[in-house]
Amino acid sequence: AGAAAEARFISSAKGKGLFATKNIRKGETVFVERPVVSSQFLWNALYNYRACDHCLRALETAEENAQRLLGKSSLVLPHPEQCSIRKELHQQCPRCQVTYCSAECRQAALEQYHQVLCLGPSRDDPTHPLNKLQEAWRNMHYPPETSSIMLMARMVATIKQAKDKEWWIKAFSQFCSKTANEEEEIVHKLLGDKFKGQLELLRLLFTEALYDEYLSRWFTPEGFRSLFALVGTNGQGIGT
Repeated sequence: AGAAAEARFISSAKGKGLFATKNIRKGETVFVERPVVSSQFLWNALYNYRACDHCLRALETAEENAQRLLGKSSLVLPHPEQCSIRKELHQQCPRCQVTYCSAECRQAALEQYHQVLCLGPSRDDPTHPLNKLQEAWRNMHYPPETSSIMLMARMVATIKQAKDKEWWIKAFSQFCSKTANEEEEIVHKLLGDKFKGQLELLRLLFTEALYDEYLSRWFTPEGFRSLFALVGTNGQGIGT
């Protein structure tokens, strides 16, 4: 049996949609795909929800998770053999120490975007442009979180690192686009009433951290708003 659903283009306003290809039983997996780019929510990371920096799989065991959430370090969970976390497979970036669930994820991140975004020894330096960008985002976007500025940073870094930059630009441009008014509404929804000033502050910090001549349009006020709206429209937040 093939996949239970397939992605089809609907219209430029709606982009792609997911259509059932057969009757779907309860509990059946409908559709699986790798995200084009993903990033852990910034407050979520700050609160020590440990996740793979690439695929976002949990890095803590079920017992550690329960201990942290309940504030009880002595808690013991039964049936540890049922826990799927394999700590012996976890790896860190040797330069900045972000953690991955496997060698495959470490390599995939390095090949796609991490060379550009690796903070090296500046990981805890609040004056580093990428850290300033993340701090500004946290101060504008409190929990419950729905998006992350780092999705956009990873998009830029992906194109910076890519041999075939046009392929990636085309991949990102396939997501549905909006009119200027619709974009403004999306940004307003993400950032609140002071969105115009906040968007401009984010744009300046984003430019300081990541500017690239090839993508210069993304760094203009209009281009940045479009990029922001693209992530706001097509991003999918997953809470665990």
